[in-house]
Amino acid sequence: MPGAPLTLSDPATMARRIVEKTGGDIRLALPLGLGKANTIVNALTHLAIADRSIRLHIFTALTLQRPRPESDLQARFLGPAVDRLFGAYTPLDYTTRLSDGTLPDNIEVQEFFFQAGTWLGNAAAQQGYIAANYTHALHVLMARRPNVIAQLVARDGDRFSLSGNTDITADMLHARAQGEQDFILAGEINPNLPFMPGAAEIGSNELDWVLDDPATQFELFSVPKRPVAAADHAIGLHVAGLVPDGGTLQIGIGSIGDAVAASLMLRHRAPDTLRAIMAAAPFPGHAGAQGGRFEVGLYGVTEMLVQGIVELVKAGIIRREVDGAAVHAGFFVDCHDFYRSLREMPEGERARIQMMPVSFTNQLYGDEQAKRAARLNARFVNAAMKATLLGGVTSDVTDKGQIVSGVGGQFNFVDQAFALHDARAIITLHATRESKGDVASNIVWDHPHETIPRHYRDIIVTEYGVADLRGRSDAECVMAMISIADSRFQPELLERAKAAGKLPKDAQVPQAHQTNTPEVLRSWIAPFMADATLARFPFGTDFTEVEQSLLAALAILKAKAGSRRAMAGLLWRGLLTGAPDPQQRAGLERLSLDHPRSLADRLTRLAVKGALKAAADKS
Repeated sequence: MPGAPLTLSDPATMARRIVEKTGGDIRLALPLGLGKANTIVNALTHLAIADRSIRLHIFTALTLQRPRPESDLQARFLGPAVDRLFGAYTPLDYTTRLSDGTLPDNIEVQEFFFQAGTWLGNAAAQQGYIAANYTHALHVLMARRPNVIAQLVARDGDRFSLSGNTDITADMLHARAQGEQDFILAGEINPNLPFMPGAAEIGSNELDWVLDDPATQFELFSVPKRPVAAADHAIGLHVAGLVPDGGTLQIGIGSIGDAVAASLMLRHRAPDTLRAIMAAAPFPGHAGAQGGRFEVGLYGVTEMLVQGIVELVKAGIIRREVDGAAVHAGFFVDCHDFYRSLREMPEGERARIQMMPVSFTNQLYGDEQAKRAARLNARFVNAAMKATLLGGVTSDVTDKGQIVSGVGGQFNFVDQAFALHDARAIITLHATRESKGDVASNIVWDHPHETIPRHYRDIIVTEYGVADLRGRSDAECVMAMISIADSRFQPELLERAKAAGKLPKDAQVPQAHQTNTPEVLRSWIAPFMADATLARFPFGTDFTEVEQSLLAALAILKAKAGSRRAMAGLLWRGLLTGAPDPQQRAGLERLSLDHPRSLADRLTRLAVKGALKAAADKS
């Protein structure tokens, strides 16, 4: 395919050309997350809806959606701010139709990873889910023989870049060059995409057609930064001590990932402050915890490039280079500031962040000797939903088999941790969760669906400490897990383990671990959050100050919703608070509840006041 690609300015024309080229049997592969060519995909979807003889089979992952309000309060909060928070992002029509049940039979969607929680209860999406490790998704895709890949691309003059989605496309292009695959690569130019060099840069002859239509170019999907709560910071502090200088790091997106990155920065910039915080901890620390500066620096190898990683590069913590790069990553999706940071970064600095296929980042196969030499003392940090007393981990599925997200690359990195010398897999999770007013333990006796089986148990971290499980007996493992559980659930967990014969009948929770409660946690962390040593938004936020104060209150309301008793408690608390203070008044105005017009509005106003007071008391 010599020469430049055919450039078109009309998405409908592009779609018709694809239909003609494929004979109307379109096997469409779309990148995970950010890199989908939304305008092209929507044009194809419209054609397939209008002409049912066209078959459109979409294989993809992590279809991004701006949230649909699930309640009146959510609508009040999101309505004025949705574009600012999530970007003026063109929605994918197939997703909208899949959500509301109007997707026609001639369009089929299969995903190997979901946007977290988006497809719970949706039968079509749940039935179309494909369980696969990220590294295996390539082989699943190749077996389907896609005839079109539609991808968002960055352009710099006559140069093109896959930007944040080298993950699978780079290997597919290699397979096509080897004659193993045959497909059209249709690119959609988006000027907001950072131009990433290295393996992300592709020759113009690798693109068949390019859509360049300024009228349809959209803002990139933004993932708003969530506040880093006390439990998140505690987890981050525990993890920061487990990362050796000169080692290798992988972390993910979310408040725990931000907490880990922030704690690593605190360790590097103010090691004495970190030591003082850990000395004040009411929970026993890990015996091998480290607290010194990063004199040699870290190397980052991660499937997902997140803002925390970029900030660690800027701070000089991630600086150990491998083949000229301090970071190798497979894909990215993050917030507005993250994209802006990459776009504005000097080219030489951006070249130190290399996007690679996940066949490079997530596994050792292929140039294994060089990878082993580079990935020294690796610490692969991932988040989970639940963990069992025997060390099994559940990260992507409910006990009823509903897929929350997907395994992604989590198993890949745990597997790497066991294959590499001196590497460790660190799984992080909150000790509890609250739903419908009831608090439940995330440390459980068992779970019917495990993402990481118990024989891959390594290190598990909650806000209450570190359970170092590798090579431990079942009894040692069980007691270590109970020791990082919330103390309200320790007696029940202890009895379950004894009943199963995994602990002696006279076993007791060590005294040092018997005060694992939210109140004790707050007494440790709150002073350091109050003086901003530990920030609620360590890497900034798109939320206004008023919205930031509302976030905690809305989280409380969501946790209590469904429980009449819990909601009654909030209403009573709201009634007792009397006239709103200036901060409460600003929050009520933001939700258009400053002048309630109906009984429902008045009750909602009271509940919000109660939640704001509860959130303030917790801070």
